[in-house]
Amino acid sequence: MSSMLKLTSGLLAAGLLCACAPASRVILLPEASGKPTAVEVKTVMASQLLSTPYQTASVSKSGALALGTTDPQVVQERYGRLIAQKPAPDEQFLLYFEPGGSQLTAASLEVLPTIVARALARQGGEIIVVAHTDRVGSVSANDALSLHRAKTVRELFVVQGFKPDLVDAAGRGERAPVVATDDEVAEPQNRRAEIIVR
Repeated sequence: MSSMLKLTSGLLAAGLLCACAPASRVILLPEASGKPTAVEVKTVMASQLLSTPYQTASVSKSGALALGTTDPQVVQERYGRLIAQKPAPDEQFLLYFEPGGSQLTAASLEVLPTIVARALARQGGEIIVVAHTDRVGSVSANDALSLHRAKTVRELFVVQGFKPDLVDAAGRGERAPVVATDDEVAEPQNRRAEIIVR
């Protein structure tokens, strides 16, 4: 596990080592999805990994760490207003393409309005489109095709009124298949665009 874990919505920090606070406390909160989370708390004197929901690490002014646990009720009473202000987690969707081009399948075209509505309902409204291909064709051709697919889907969002600078498009070619196949196999699940709405 990396020594520098990214702080996620599963982490609550109170009074982060500022001069006005007598100490800091880190509380590891569970993810709504149930996915395990962890954070490493480091000071000049010690280091401790928190990997169980509601574990705490209190940091003294000297940098000493004291471990403990808390419970959901205490967290809600003390930090409920702060937790209520955290952004909603990213939403992810999949769209699929017809073979050899950037035309979405009929089923994906039906899902598109739902994705647009979900994106419009969010405050940030940022969308990331990452498109992929199957393994039919050369690597370079699939790189170009996946980028074309991503840009085509991006344009569908822009036409719906999203600001162009809030919709990113990237192509990954055949590098990240959902279903591993031999070369030249036309696997429908690999011809996809991952849509991340945040």
